[in-house]
Amino acid sequence: MQESHIRKIIHIDMDAFYASVEQRDFPEYRGKPLIVGGSPEGRGVVAAASYEVRKFGVHSAMPAAQAIRLCPHAIFVKPRFEVYREVSQQIREVFFQYTDKVEPLSLDEAYLDVTENHINLPSATLIAQRIRKQIKEKTRLTASAGVAHNKFLAKVASDLDKPDGLSVILPEDAEEFLEKLPIGEFYGIGDATESKMKSLGIYTGKDLKEWPEIDLVEKFGKTGRYYYRIVRGIDKREVKTHRIRKSIGKERTFSEDIDDLSWIHTFLKELAVKIAKSMKNKQAAGKTVTLKVRYDDFETITRSTSFTHYIDDAKDIGETAISLLEETQVGDRKVRLLGITLSNLNLKERGHFKQLEIPFGEEEM
Repeated sequence: MQESHIRKIIHIDMDAFYASVEQRDFPEYRGKPLIVGGSPEGRGVVAAASYEVRKFGVHSAMPAAQAIRLCPHAIFVKPRFEVYREVSQQIREVFFQYTDKVEPLSLDEAYLDVTENHINLPSATLIAQRIRKQIKEKTRLTASAGVAHNKFLAKVASDLDKPDGLSVILPEDAEEFLEKLPIGEFYGIGDATESKMKSLGIYTGKDLKEWPEIDLVEKFGKTGRYYYRIVRGIDKREVKTHRIRKSIGKERTFSEDIDDLSWIHTFLKELAVKIAKSMKNKQAAGKTVTLKVRYDDFETITRSTSFTHYIDDAKDIGETAISLLEETQVGDRKVRLLGITLSNLNLKERGHFKQLEIPFGEEEM
């Protein structure tokens, strides 16, 4: 690989973002175990946990009721998303001083491609240092950064030295680094997959690397290909500067966990009807159907499939979502949330592309 072709990617991740904003704005919360999220009395969820409460094992996406059991003296506050969005915009303004290639993942994290940058600085590490310093001066909040030659490694690196840290993975060090990395620290490997891998004797990147791609696909489905690539440090995804996530979707969290497949099928069909109605209202159709499942232990997965043509019909959307269920453990495991999203949309000239799909001669069948 020639030096000129090596990309320089930074992943910036704000530290306990929502909780840190609350502690910044309300001095009485500083140094206290703070949880931003829903009420522990209901089915509330932890949106963010301060580092003081993380010591007790509390983390984001955990049920609030479980969080309060782990840390009975935790302080719960409701999210103030308008404020978080405002701060997030201030942070993005810092990013754009250095590069136009910014891909926000959420309010509190983003990828930056600084291979070429506005200040002609060849060192991505120095740029990351400057960005973190400016964010702190501008918002009084800390950010952690990861620097590497691709998105996957930059994301992993940003988690290595949290909070308020900076980690660099050089191209020549990537292979050895990944071989030593515990399997649970690979981005994209959740608790359930980690447990499954350990049951197969996979504890580190080195163990994972010994598995042929075909065997990983057999054990983990299509995601096995992803595991095969990432353990070798292969990630060719570019930083997407215009993340226009054109999609229409609906999801629902249930008051009780569900494992009745018949009920789930009916629910997904009803959800598909609502999405189809939204599609009609927006004069849209899409090619990609994504099923979102959150199990009762809060592990969240998605399964997608794409068509070569556009769809907007409730029957097509519902049947596709139900077929995607077969790639999940729904039925064997209870679920607390289900959702369907239709993406890869065409929002213009709807009549034109719909005409291409008229099933000529159907009346004769």
